[in-house]
Amino acid sequence: MAGMRVNVVSDVHGNAKDLATAGDGADALICLGDLVLFLDYADHSRGIFPELFGVANADLIVELRTARRFDEARDLARRLWAELEVDRETAVASAVRRQYAEMFAAFPAPTYATYGNVDIPTLWPEFALPGTTVLDGERVEIGGRVFGFVGGGLRTPMRTPYEISDEEYAAKVEALGEVDVLCSHIPPDVPDLAYDTVARRFERGSRALLDAIRRTRPRYALFGHVHQPLARRMRIGATECVNVGHFASTGKPWTLSW
Repeated sequence: MAGMRVNVVSDVHGNAKDLATAGDGADALICLGDLVLFLDYADHSRGIFPELFGVANADLIVELRTARRFDEARDLARRLWAELEVDRETAVASAVRRQYAEMFAAFPAPTYATYGNVDIPTLWPEFALPGTTVLDGERVEIGGRVFGFVGGGLRTPMRTPYEISDEEYAAKVEALGEVDVLCSHIPPDVPDLAYDTVARRFERGSRALLDAIRRTRPRYALFGHVHQPLARRMRIGATECVNVGHFASTGKPWTLSW
């Protein structure tokens, strides 16, 4: 089929306003996850954490995490959660549900979406409307091309909600087989694609994704996760690898057309 246009976003992090128009002019929208805004590192007053614990504590936990003092950050978080009047699971689920209601209502039809590492997959069925297809370790045909989706992230000291083992992640990649477009939240395990120039650290990329790119040679590998990457795109053999951008800050989708 000729004349297809697909807009792709990732790392929405609460930007419902721009998400509502992200599919304009396209035949479909693809979302590569991270709908939830737990804490905005650029504006510490935004997100679930400051809503619950205040901006001063958000400032402090960002300072600790940026300095890679993860044990101290976890100790602070444990103390704050212990002092909260409601239990952690209830408080987080309530806040996430409010965000998901807004995010999923903004999705156009059709939308094809997978989870990011800060998403909570068990809540998505409550909010996904009929025009939204959720895929994880699954394939779908769009305009004559096969798209494969792998959601979530790998385990890190940050311990975000949807981090899984390397083995479980690799099994989802393997289940896709050969695809034209490989869609994931995290990048393949390539230093230039995984390094965040502002956070000044390497995010975890997937060796399984890299192996699949080399073995199956998809036309494109699309991902997000790294907000300010050293390299936004790179060719690996026959595959064009593209970080589609930090949608929370840019408000603009990346477009694939054929």
